[in-house]
Amino acid sequence: MNTELNKHPHRRYNILTGEWILVSPHRTKRPWQGKTEKNNQEKRESYDSSCYLCPGNSRAGGETNPNYKGVHSFENDFPSLLPEGPTDDFKNGLLKAESETGICKVVCFSPDHSLTLPLMDVEDITKVVGLWKKEFKELGRKDNINYVQIFENKGAMMGCSNPHPHGQIWSQKSIPTEILKKSNHFKDYWEENKSSLLSDYLKQELELDERILAQNEHFVALIPYWAVWPYETMIVPKKHYQHIGQLNAEEEKAFAEIIKKLTIKYDNLFETSFPYSSGIHQAPTDGKDYPEWHFHMSFYPPLLRSATVKKFMVGYEMFAGPQRDITAEQAAQNLKELSEVHYLER
Repeated sequence: MNTELNKHPHRRYNILTGEWILVSPHRTKRPWQGKTEKNNQEKRESYDSSCYLCPGNSRAGGETNPNYKGVHSFENDFPSLLPEGPTDDFKNGLLKAESETGICKVVCFSPDHSLTLPLMDVEDITKVVGLWKKEFKELGRKDNINYVQIFENKGAMMGCSNPHPHGQIWSQKSIPTEILKKSNHFKDYWEENKSSLLSDYLKQELELDERILAQNEHFVALIPYWAVWPYETMIVPKKHYQHIGQLNAEEEKAFAEIIKKLTIKYDNLFETSFPYSSGIHQAPTDGKDYPEWHFHMSFYPPLLRSATVKKFMVGYEMFAGPQRDITAEQAAQNLKELSEVHYLER
């Protein structure tokens, strides 16, 4: 790695979206007198009678949760998308809109209210992966569902409205903007090189070993060269799979293992329950072939300097483009040195 890149401002290219990221490593020396967040470390009970997601409790929409023992999914009581809607589009000069339909689901990772992914057993995380796979297949087969987005918002800092371990799945008629951008770059590379863009990128990263955080036989966790968030990471399958539905039982467990290792490192960094938004990007489900697609899971955590100081995407980021204050290599080094045993379990 060019060591000068760790000292001076420069731009990095995102091969998946075609966008550039401004990196300003010298800015970490600036004093911080801005906003700090409350570091809420209070221990939660395994069951909360007021929680809408705990087994047997009534939800805000009036339904009652079953006494589930493992993973559990249900249609969101307050969905952002509805299965049916008006079919007429709107256009008036430069103003236009079109109807959007879909199905939104909630996925409870565990009946234990006190847990998060890094504190769950690999076997239980494997069940979460299995449910993601099942929902992807079932939703993707439905008419007018052309994309399935699996994601998790962890922590109040990331807008999570309920601390119970859970994620969401939004499936919809249209293909979202981020997926369209990545589809274009995957396809261009595939047509030119007859190989997977992420497979070739992963090969280079493994040879350099500068941003690799963890790996097993089937998956690699790394900080992408073009990362925007301070400790942004990506999990990539070593095999060229278009979507999570192609994983076999052994690979589901390997995926769970790498998720646990990565999220433990996150928690150990500042010894806090590390907030993030994570999501799986995979091929659309519109019935077309996407041989160029290579699915991956990204984690976007906001913390920068400590458990209470986060990276704000404001100013330049809003009006010009993304910017980060530490290089991907510096962030990787910080995470690589951390134990794979959770700080609460030492």
